[in-house]
Amino acid sequence: MARRALLEFEKPLVELEEQIEQIRQLARDSEVDVSQQILQLETLAARRREEIFSHLSPAQKIQVARHPQRPSCLDYIQLISDSWIELHGDRCGSDDRALVGGIGRIGDQSVVMLGHQKGRDTKENVARNFGMASPGGYRKALRLMEHADRFRLPILTFIDTPGAYAGVLAEEQGQGEAIAVNLREMFRLEVPIIATVIGEGGSGGALGIGVADRLLMFEHSVYTVASPEACASILWRDAAKAPVAAEALRITAADLLRLGLIDAVLNEPCGGNHWAPLQAAESLKAALALQLSDLLALPIAELVAERYRKYRAIGRFMEGVGADDPLGP
Repeated sequence: MARRALLEFEKPLVELEEQIEQIRQLARDSEVDVSQQILQLETLAARRREEIFSHLSPAQKIQVARHPQRPSCLDYIQLISDSWIELHGDRCGSDDRALVGGIGRIGDQSVVMLGHQKGRDTKENVARNFGMASPGGYRKALRLMEHADRFRLPILTFIDTPGAYAGVLAEEQGQGEAIAVNLREMFRLEVPIIATVIGEGGSGGALGIGVADRLLMFEHSVYTVASPEACASILWRDAAKAPVAAEALRITAADLLRLGLIDAVLNEPCGGNHWAPLQAAESLKAALALQLSDLLALPIAELVAERYRKYRAIGRFMEGVGADDPLGP
């Protein structure tokens, strides 16, 4: 099995894990019963992991959200759906591999599922364009959402992208227009839409599939108008100030829930979703089932009207901010 990639703040756990493995190897070689010692060390490791992950800074949460072994869109689709058929193409000549989608079934409910897809390593990320969708990807997403609307299938989207692809070719092919059309059209769809930020929700790339009746976020995911690195480069001409920008941008699930921009935070297993992907998928499936039950009970006119009201209410002024606050002058 591939060794789990460790983040900088996880390294204090390495010594404990190596010690546990050494004791296990000793027990295999000498047939000595060391189960009690192993249990004590595993309990200590779990406690330290919980302490670390319960006090992460926004910059550290970004590292967790970008972890290469964090479950991807296709991982969740395979884990939560009872059947799944991927559909391809935007019907205009392209099939963007950075944005995937298709028809699936969760329990007795048929749904359309789509989302950004990153890779595990450099080769896969190049093939998936690091989860940065092109205009064709957003047009494919809209085609699938219109299919869902036609056949009265709820839509589930999974957001995990640093942003829409900003290359010259993407601009020539109408990147901004493709995202804008998705924003407009998602407001008129007469089926429930649930979006979940499973990793990194960046800029318009996330919004292109993010207009929803319910917006959920995993605990260590981030959702931001611009990456902290880009923000720091713009404001201070210094990408090294990204941690300061991350604090000021209010990009964590807890911040966004408090500001009323998301509807629910999904708890992650101790150590993040990459430590226990099956447990993360169970949590996601339960949350989606709960939200779907509520939304399917609403009349169509009320569903669409409430979605419109939800987004009209977003945005507020924050008064009385001190000079030492990241949002201050």
